[in-house]
Amino acid sequence: MASHMANGRTIGDKHKTFSIVDLPKTNNFTRKLPPDQEYTTPAVSHKAERSKLGPRLVKNAAYTYVRPEPIQNPELLGVSKAALRDLAIDPSSVDTPEFKETVAGNRIITIGGKDEPSDEDIYPWAQCYGGFQFGQWAGQLGDGRAISLFETTNPETERRYELQLKGAGKTPYSRFADGKAVLRSSIREFVVSESLHALGIPTTRALSLTLAPEARVRREMTEPGAVVCRFAQTWLRLGTFDLARSRGDRVLIRQLADYIAEDVFPGWESLPAKLASTEEKDAVTAIRGVPKDDFQGGEEKPENQENRYTRLYREVVRRNALMVAHWQAYAFTNGVLNTDNTSVFGLSIDFGPFAFLDNFDPSYTPNHDDHMLRYSYKNQPTIIWWNLVRLGENLGELVGAGARVDNDEFKNEGVKEEQMEEVVKRAESTIAAVGEEYKTVFLAEYKRLMTARLGLKTFKESDFEELYSELLDALEALELDFNHFFRRLSHISTEEINTEEKRKDVAGRFFHKEGLFGLVIGGESEARERMGKWLNKWSERVKEDWSDSSEEERFKAMRAVNPKFIPRSWVLDELIDRVEKKGEREIIGHVMEMALNPFNEEWGWNKEEEERFCGDVPKYQRAMQCSCSS
Repeated sequence: MASHMANGRTIGDKHKTFSIVDLPKTNNFTRKLPPDQEYTTPAVSHKAERSKLGPRLVKNAAYTYVRPEPIQNPELLGVSKAALRDLAIDPSSVDTPEFKETVAGNRIITIGGKDEPSDEDIYPWAQCYGGFQFGQWAGQLGDGRAISLFETTNPETERRYELQLKGAGKTPYSRFADGKAVLRSSIREFVVSESLHALGIPTTRALSLTLAPEARVRREMTEPGAVVCRFAQTWLRLGTFDLARSRGDRVLIRQLADYIAEDVFPGWESLPAKLASTEEKDAVTAIRGVPKDDFQGGEEKPENQENRYTRLYREVVRRNALMVAHWQAYAFTNGVLNTDNTSVFGLSIDFGPFAFLDNFDPSYTPNHDDHMLRYSYKNQPTIIWWNLVRLGENLGELVGAGARVDNDEFKNEGVKEEQMEEVVKRAESTIAAVGEEYKTVFLAEYKRLMTARLGLKTFKESDFEELYSELLDALEALELDFNHFFRRLSHISTEEINTEEKRKDVAGRFFHKEGLFGLVIGGESEARERMGKWLNKWSERVKEDWSDSSEEERFKAMRAVNPKFIPRSWVLDELIDRVEKKGEREIIGHVMEMALNPFNEEWGWNKEEEERFCGDVPKYQRAMQCSCSS
């Protein structure tokens, strides 16, 4: 690593940056987890004919070494400035052939710089996993079009990320597909990954977007191909455990759990024990990490029979509770919450038919194949928990073993028949107990986020019914725009709504410019009265919380959490059309600048275009849906 560090470039006084070639690299994942037994080393895989790599069933393995398929005349369409910063990549190196060829999949970086890798080298790999799709077991899935390149750690933040190419060609897990990704879906993932991060929502990230101009990829129609270079702390999913359990591979389940605790998280000692209680104040303390006295840390007492795998399960559950709380607070809908699309790190992952809500409709799903609305906005907390129960079942033997989990007899032979009832009972009770914590952590975080979005400093129990619930009911009944409401609320002073008439007048600011669309018996008059009553309650709470502060302070606080810009479906559709059909290129950079700075009032690009992208959603482009194909 020192040799790579020596090639770094320092910007200012402390920020050391690198070219993508000289980034400090590791391959912990492939060193510590079992490879595909057909191709156990990079050298063997590199020499193999690509057609022999698969698709095929891969057992007793976490991954297969596989190289990306080269693309002809790649064109770098966009790079995220925030991603460059977080990966410690020198922005001036983006225009080099090394950067462009690497993120296109045309260049494999080996430590020694050789064309052919050695057995100890870092070499691209694709993960093996399975999953429950729409509630049904789907068998082996895996990285069918995603290939990881290497891990890198930012020297300043000490965060380690795994870089991966999506759309880089066939792997053993491609099944009947081509391993490619189309430009349409690649643009969507490139923008939304960075947008969610800028909004503070846990997510995988996107470094770059590359067009494959000569690739013609067949989906519902023939489309241009593209590659997204993306990164995350880990790409492991709940479905990784699903597959191992379905095959009875208890050795791999333990290897995966150990790897996650020791290499993805900071170590076993960092994992939480149960909450001191299910009070939300304790939940907030636990998920924020301070002070530690308020929750139980360290190994559980022997009589409680809880072990470190129980704490690992809790950590994964809490992270996913935090993630889905953010989704609900910002009205983001994933669209395909299969277990293979649920991250062990609690990250938004694998963006297919996602969307932010326009008009507030809890039953909305962006996935036009989801006829039962399984993955609708309102169902997301429940579905994530359903997925986490599957993880609890996968870890059941380890969790249920209690204090005997490290006995040689248990490790080698598993649970004896006479122990089965005890182990199952302990695992089931653990899942149930952690389920209560999931609810507690989710509600604590959701209330924290919504309190901030409403411009309040504190949460009162009465707020949930009088402010939260009534507001959501009104937004749904009047078909008002969710995120626009909060941004517009961020500009309203208490003086503007200090009489009933003023409140009714201000209520109109939340309506669409075409007028009111909701099914309200009394029409617009009743709608204004309803919103006016809500504004009155809100105003009283604002005065209570901000009595010693200026309105400008509150405006600033609210605008820091209520975005002016989010990448709505209609904006992304226009972006795709302008890039793919009209050959525009600069528009990608402009939209990405807005996505990376969503709370700004303006972005110094084109004021008219900026306001259009931040304004009312065109009437016939609301609540759009799309397919999973990409």
